[in-house]
Amino acid sequence: MTIGIIGSGTMGSGIAQVAATAGCLVKVYDTNQEALAKSEAKLNKVLLRLIEKERIDEAEKNRIQGNISYVNSIQELADADLTIEAIIENLDIKQKVFRELEACQKEDSIIASNTSSLSIASIASALQHPERVIGIHFFNPAPLMPLVEIIPAVQTSEAVKEKVVQIIADWKKVGVLAKDTPGFIVNRVARPFYGEALRIYEEGKADIPTIDQALKELGGFRMGPFELMDFIGHDVNYTVTETVFKEFYYDPRYKPSFTQKRLKEAGYLGRKTGKGFYEYKDGKPVTSSGVEKSGNSKLSQQILDRILVMLINEAADALFLNIATAKDIDLAMTKGVNYPKGLLAWANEKGIDWCVQKIDELYQEYHEDRYRCSPLLRKMAREGNRF
Repeated sequence: MTIGIIGSGTMGSGIAQVAATAGCLVKVYDTNQEALAKSEAKLNKVLLRLIEKERIDEAEKNRIQGNISYVNSIQELADADLTIEAIIENLDIKQKVFRELEACQKEDSIIASNTSSLSIASIASALQHPERVIGIHFFNPAPLMPLVEIIPAVQTSEAVKEKVVQIIADWKKVGVLAKDTPGFIVNRVARPFYGEALRIYEEGKADIPTIDQALKELGGFRMGPFELMDFIGHDVNYTVTETVFKEFYYDPRYKPSFTQKRLKEAGYLGRKTGKGFYEYKDGKPVTSSGVEKSGNSKLSQQILDRILVMLINEAADALFLNIATAKDIDLAMTKGVNYPKGLLAWANEKGIDWCVQKIDELYQEYHEDRYRCSPLLRKMAREGNRF
């Protein structure tokens, strides 16, 4: 199978490595020759590191590199069976590239976007044959992160969907199907992890290290929300939140934070700029990103409970609105953002009654629609059901 990749940045290069490792012939296209050279050099460095770690040998390195070629003309992708676009999150630019691609490719080739926030239906609408378009959303770094969200548009044919599901499985990735709605599964369900943590901080209930430590020590999350936002970059994380907020018709559940907006405006983007919620040197924090375990345990539990129940509520609502199956929602959060447990399984563990009670307590305190309980949670509590 021949795979085309449009864009030789971090994501495009990572997807190329995945496909080449799986035995596909890969063509990486970029208009920037320097970017292509960097992509090729970076892959060589990554593979050498894998040899050092004894994950692969020299022969495997040569096989993977031999499967990838770097091209500077979109015409070179004419024979691709599947092309995955991984360029700037701009609808007009993506539509222009897709039109150029469709003009030179065979009719049965599949054209996919790695977009994390744009409508697949909108991207597909630019083509004469939109039924060949689908969303294939990898997570960074693509070679390491197992999850891939597969997003059929309303125009996508069933045959294209089924073929892509099989391809992703053949590439040894965990594929989950998601409805073409803002944020798909992960970027929608994960919003409270950041948003509610920011809200707690802005209310003055706890400082940043305390909130991070509560999620790590009590919740088992690998990184606290502020550490993770710094790691992702506030330009990226804030923009996703803002996009989801706008695309959901300004639903208050997804309301962005002025605190994070100001960091973005100041250019304090996190690790990559050396300053965000924490300060960094050589990519490592130089200011405390945790508190002593002997801190206020009651406060820490309150922090975890508040953020966790908001996450559970969001996951339940995604299921209620048929964004994905319960299995795929939990897979998405454990395999896509390394949550310690699936949120719906966590809801079962805590108890559906507990979830409804905690959400209702927040609503009684704030009387904001942000804290409305998912109808599915309330129905399940009433009927004594579990996910």
